Amino acid sequence: MIDIHSHVLPFVDDGARSMEVAIEMCGIAYRDGITHLVATPHANFNYIYDREAHLARLAELQGQVPEINLILGCDLHLSFENIEDAIANPKRYVIGNTRYVLVELNDFSVPRSILDAVYKLHCAGMITVVTHPERNALLYRGSDRLQELVNLGCLVQITANSLTGFWGKEVQRSAEMMLRKGLVHIIATDAHDPKRRTPVLSKARTIAAKMIGAEAANRLVNDYPSMVIANQLIEILN
Repeated sequence: MIDIHSHVLPFVDDGARSMEVAIEMCGIAYRDGITHLVATPHANFNYIYDREAHLARLAELQGQVPEINLILGCDLHLSFENIEDAIANPKRYVIGNTRYVLVELNDFSVPRSILDAVYKLHCAGMITVVTHPERNALLYRGSDRLQELVNLGCLVQITANSLTGFWGKEVQRSAEMMLRKGLVHIIATDAHDPKRRTPVLSKARTIAAKMIGAEAANRLVNDYPSMVIANQLIEILN
């Protein structure tokens, strides 16, 4: 399995608090069957994203965990400043050397201007992956905005522990609804620590397999994420 969204890089955001914690998280991921782990530090109002410094820290961590492949990405909050910087520097926030970038929506609103922002990112050569929409109050109450984003060419990533009920019943139902509607393309952990928000995909894969079948569930944790890190264009199966 491949996890394209985690906060395993230490000292950079609200994820791993130390190198020891980061190493422990990598061990959990490896034992769960994850072969590639994308470290995606936040770029938002609270955390500055420094690509060069993050790459150096990632190399340090990789030296401690040779059993798992680490790749740098970003959890990009869609603020005006971030959008303009990403357009000017399209390689700064992407996963590895790919065209794929994770974009994080506000948890409580999805203004129509988001569609324009995503369109601009796509025009600059990036493909956006919308992270954890099931945790957005507007989207899980029936808005069509997620479908509009998919129609615009976005991929959708839900969080593994949303399917297990970690975020509560309403978020769990939202994740299940998105899954059944075919609006989910990737499941990732959004791991932040080794105790609560852990880098575990297997439990969500099992739940998804019961809902949509084993082959479809495997696409969400292996096939499509593999294509992302290989910079291959994903043609969604309907």
